[in-house]
Amino acid sequence: MALGKLQKVLISESLDPCCREILQAGGLRVQEKPGLSKEELLREIRDCDGLIVRSATKVTAEVLEAAERLKVVGRAGTGVDNVDVEAATRKGVLVMNTPTGNSLSAAELTCGMILCLARQIPQAAASMKEGKWDRKKYMGMELNGKTLAVLGLGRIGREVATRMQAFGMKTIGYDPIITPDVSATFGVEQLPLEQIWPRCDFITVHTPLLPSTTGLLNDSTFAKCRRGVQVVNCARGGIVDEGALLRALQSGQCGGAALDVFTQEPPKDRDLVNHPNVISCPHLGASTREAQSRCGKEIAMQIVDMATGKGLTGVVNGQALSKAFSPQTKPWIALARALGTVLYTVSKQVQGSVQVCTLGTPLKEAGSYLTPAVAAGLLAGGTQKEVTLVNATLLAQEAGLKVTATHSDVAPEPDSSTGLVQVSLQGTPQQVTGTVQGSTPALRQINGATFQLPAPLSGPLLIYRAKASDSSALATLTGLLSKAGAQLLSYHSSSTVAGEQWSVVGLSAALPSLGELKPRVTEIFQLHL
Repeated sequence: MALGKLQKVLISESLDPCCREILQAGGLRVQEKPGLSKEELLREIRDCDGLIVRSATKVTAEVLEAAERLKVVGRAGTGVDNVDVEAATRKGVLVMNTPTGNSLSAAELTCGMILCLARQIPQAAASMKEGKWDRKKYMGMELNGKTLAVLGLGRIGREVATRMQAFGMKTIGYDPIITPDVSATFGVEQLPLEQIWPRCDFITVHTPLLPSTTGLLNDSTFAKCRRGVQVVNCARGGIVDEGALLRALQSGQCGGAALDVFTQEPPKDRDLVNHPNVISCPHLGASTREAQSRCGKEIAMQIVDMATGKGLTGVVNGQALSKAFSPQTKPWIALARALGTVLYTVSKQVQGSVQVCTLGTPLKEAGSYLTPAVAAGLLAGGTQKEVTLVNATLLAQEAGLKVTATHSDVAPEPDSSTGLVQVSLQGTPQQVTGTVQGSTPALRQINGATFQLPAPLSGPLLIYRAKASDSSALATLTGLLSKAGAQLLSYHSSSTVAGEQWSVVGLSAALPSLGELKPRVTEIFQLHL
């Protein structure tokens, strides 16, 4: 992925002007076209390198396929369920969001919804506008002493919990990722869901929309709740089963609901919206001047940082890629990709199990980002698709290639202080090992043959195996280089294994033909790293 070649960015929804200004100041051409139809979007996206959306634009597989130059989709907000992340990943398109930009606005709206449910403020206000004075009709409840269940304890969930604690509410919650010890630090007692349902007076949901959270509140869970439970959904439509919610409202099992989001937006079925005990808003969670300014500013800065090679933040589908910007990790990622390419070149195999072993304490946490790099190197020689750190893992799985990582703190001398990366094709003798010298990836070992002086893995290379006693290959190579007007930049030979040596030759340009060399060697490969 040519990260430095972002040129044109399409903003397909209304965003704060600072978004456009930051992108332009970063040297990018910006096209603002909010409210595009599907057909218009398909036309406009063809020559764009970046796309910035909020929640209305649907970035489908069809849109991604039409976007021939697209490298990044930026979501000015948190959820990315309007983006086909899998299709983007397969194409090597980076998806990023701004997870903190609208957290406070969404949390404050949720708190407002809870207050409105408790005191029926919207209904009372509407009644006043009709000229009525119904003091007895709108009897409410105090929040003090009530129990609030917060389902999802990420940024928004914890902000809601701490604010509602100020009203004297007891906060309980559930999150499959946040540990009970962590949630206890912001005053939330974590419980299993089965224990939450019968204990709470109010439920608010703050999870992403996933298969595991779709219909989280349903007929079964409503039946387990206290009669009259109040429900708030300012997260994503579908987390609360709308049919089950309507039935619970009609039976009185649910006393009231406050909804900012719906399964279909705008909702065509108005039964929920029109129910007297339902408060609804047209998806206003992030609709504050402050949130829009923050989200627009953050996504623009993230895209400019990506374009200028400064770094990656807010990455949804290419965490390994974010490491590629660090001066410390960048050469190791280049090494891992080069080793994958060399292993494919000598084995001609892109199926089976490949093990990536990192050796040495400096590489203790490196497996997570080196594994996709090895996969990218392996696939680059055997597929026509553009393979990047974004899509390498997915494409490897589809190609029948399983790449796993292990680690050992001990690396043999003389590489104990820097580390080694060893890549092996399981069930075969094929294995390559490399290190980084300065900032240059270098080959240390190939199929058991060791290079006393590691061979640089960059630029046009010739790799061949020949009898250790036969120097004719090098002499022939020298003649070929002279004919081709190319230069020999480096030459490294390995230890002898079974009477043969490996040689790695750095060239100024690739040779047009290896025909004269093949009779003098056991095997020979030409590649460009």
